[in-house]
Amino acid sequence: MANHKSAEKRIRQIKTRRLSNRYVSRTVRNSVRKMRSLTSKDEAQKMYPEVCSMLDKLAKKKVIHQNKANNLKSKLAAHVNSL
Repeated sequence: MANHKSAEKRIRQIKTRRLSNRYVSRTVRNSVRKMRSLTSKDEAQKMYPEVCSMLDKLAKKKVIHQNKANNLKSKLAAHVNSL
């Protein structure tokens, strides 16, 4: 177990950050899945900027890599255009 106060605090911070990261990444993953299942172009075009914004925020916070966010946005844009 941790021997220093700072190490104990670091453990608490990591636990909190991990839970937050899990929540936001799960939320984004679900919205990406929902968008991929859409068949209406109007709905997809409406939802695309929101999902892109969520992906950008995750990449900014280093929850996911910037390249992964860009790849997902590119695939989603291709999906919207193919509808």
